[in-house]
Amino acid sequence: MNKRDARRRVEETIANRESDLLELLEELVSAKSVTGREPRGQAVMLEAFDRLDLEVDTWEPSVERLSDHPGFFRTSSYDEHGYDGRENAVATIPGEGEGPTLALSGHIDVVPADPESAWESDPWALRRDGDELYGRGVSDMKGGLAAMVLAVETLADEGIELAGDLYLQSTIEEEAGGVGGVLSALERGYVPDAAIIPEPFGLPNVGIASAGVMFFDVTVPGKKAHAAWGHQGVSAFDKACRIRGALEELNEKRQDRIDFPPAYGADPSLEGHVTNINLGVVEGGDWPATVPAEVTMKGRVGWPPGETRGEVREAIEGVIAEAADDDEWLAANPPIVEWAGWNAAPHEVPRDAEIVEIVERNAESITGEEGSFVGGNAALDERFYQRYYDVPVVTAGPYGPNLHGVDEYTTVSSLLETAQTLAVSAIDYCGIAE
Repeated sequence: MNKRDARRRVEETIANRESDLLELLEELVSAKSVTGREPRGQAVMLEAFDRLDLEVDTWEPSVERLSDHPGFFRTSSYDEHGYDGRENAVATIPGEGEGPTLALSGHIDVVPADPESAWESDPWALRRDGDELYGRGVSDMKGGLAAMVLAVETLADEGIELAGDLYLQSTIEEEAGGVGGVLSALERGYVPDAAIIPEPFGLPNVGIASAGVMFFDVTVPGKKAHAAWGHQGVSAFDKACRIRGALEELNEKRQDRIDFPPAYGADPSLEGHVTNINLGVVEGGDWPATVPAEVTMKGRVGWPPGETRGEVREAIEGVIAEAADDDEWLAANPPIVEWAGWNAAPHEVPRDAEIVEIVERNAESITGEEGSFVGGNAALDERFYQRYYDVPVVTAGPYGPNLHGVDEYTTVSSLLETAQTLAVSAIDYCGIAE
């Protein structure tokens, strides 16, 4: 069988396997695998691998083995749950020739569905309304996992043997940074020649970049006093507002200066906002009648490819120091900046990489639409492949405009198109065995 005939057969077969796709997705959604509590979802994937009679490797990540890696940081899910019982799973489909190795990779964890009362229906039960599918994880990214399984199952059922090895991966804690997931898989030895991750970027769009993301704390000191003698104290709230203003000004300057078109390729509203500094948590004070002695602001900075983590840290620390120097109290009692939690560098894949061209061509052919190169506004597992192992990786997945939100949804048609794109791209990249 030649490639052309193989591609046609898998496309036609997948188009008629809607019920198989939805059956697996229903099981995955009902497995409430919020980050840190992935085992129930992983059990569903292992059952799917078993039905396909695949060779599967499972393991728990090890912080000790990962801690020296330049992409490592302690994730919030590790600090809260550890890694005991939280297994990754990789199924290997050996190639029957000398073709290159391809990984199809997805994460089993999802974000919480709170507030569940705001959902139109149970977020942990798949609901269909015409072409639309609702439930936590249908787009991010249990739909992609189901599409991966359907693609591999169809290749097997059609008797199509690839020339190169194929890795089918289900990993943990992507929503917390992916250190114990994809990075652990790569360090275990699952380093392919190329990879595809079906995150919900909306075919035929093809993701070729991710953002850098870091979390930071700014602790601003004050001087405690009874409110009736407030003039004798120094309000940490007031001083924190000065620091907040400096960070807002820096954010505006960065947004005026930094541009990265793929970041708004699929969402024009992001133009002018491809980098951002956000203060999401403010903690301080202990009594309404007391001048607060300390305030801590917890922030996130995100940015597209083009700057290193060191350069971004220097910019933020610099404006905080300048704002403190201009204030008599803060000059003598400077704020403390600490970097903890998310510590991800951005990545970008060359547009002329073979896997990029293959996926772009197939996605446009299958959907009948013209896509864009997108990415660079959120941190992704893809960065581990490209930055640290020089493995070209693309994001190619279903429609999913409301991921992480109430009534998250995708469409049946986009999931089937994702499965078709994955299957024919595997044929084109790995080749067909003689």
